[in-house]
Amino acid sequence: MTIQWFPGHMHKARLEIQAVLPKVHVIIEVLDARIPYSSENPLLAEMRGEKPCLKVLAKSDLADEAATTRWQEFFETTANVRARPVTTEEVPTIRRLKYAAAKMTPEREGKTMTAMIVGIPNVGKSTIINFLAGRKIAKTGNTPAVTKQQQSVIIGDGITLLDTPGMMWPNVHNANSGYRLALLGSIKETAMDYAEIGFFAARAMLQLYPERITERFRLAELPETELQVIEAIGRARGCLGKGNLVDIDRASRILVTELRSGGLGRLTLETPAMMQREKARTAIEIAEKADKDKQKDEKRKKRFRDKQRAKRKSREMNG
Repeated sequence: MTIQWFPGHMHKARLEIQAVLPKVHVIIEVLDARIPYSSENPLLAEMRGEKPCLKVLAKSDLADEAATTRWQEFFETTANVRARPVTTEEVPTIRRLKYAAAKMTPEREGKTMTAMIVGIPNVGKSTIINFLAGRKIAKTGNTPAVTKQQQSVIIGDGITLLDTPGMMWPNVHNANSGYRLALLGSIKETAMDYAEIGFFAARAMLQLYPERITERFRLAELPETELQVIEAIGRARGCLGKGNLVDIDRASRILVTELRSGGLGRLTLETPAMMQREKARTAIEIAEKADKDKQKDEKRKKRFRDKQRAKRKSREMNG
């Protein structure tokens, strides 16, 4: 599923980030610990260059603990990058973020420091800001794109935090990343199809945590396909319509809601190895599409040139 969702305020946010980046000493990027790769904004990687970046693995209480450790180790293999898992269940893990950010800029010791906090919609960025500030500064909510404009927040110890609106990127080329973002609520519901997301969720659970399906929905046996998973959930939860047929949309919504809320247990939907494979495959797909688009353009130009030649030849014959 290729997602194209880039509202005007997100384009504005990108321009604002580019404008203030030269004054920023460290970037704090908030990621969803359940999808660290898919929730990482590739535009930010392009814009920040070599600037220090603290990757915050938010909602880590909902993520697979072993997988979170692997992601932290993976991120820290990159120069000028550190990673820290946090959860609102353990507020000190959040409040210590400002000290971790300060350590990444030793040249600012004894001086004021500006940190920019960024993240995709609905990743928990506003909640983290409120804990860092020790008061309610940013509006929070369970729907994407709550923060609409940039604001400056003093969080103590000489640190000023620049808050930016949750920013997506124009195209999510990796189909799996698009599904994961929609599944965990980073894409507005108007831009997604619940049944389609439900099928993806069922495939992911069959691949990664199959036993959770039978345990949570009290199934006698594990379904073999994603459709069978959705139908089994529908029957177990009474999502039946005319002719005793399962309402696929209602059953899909139940699965998506259970997964988002932690009802299926702590889980992580991607690994560093999976990310590397998907990046390579996506790069090939993008290159192939670019080649096809180029070929189409060449054909269109050829047709235009042929028409022009035919017109000139017609004028010469009539002249």
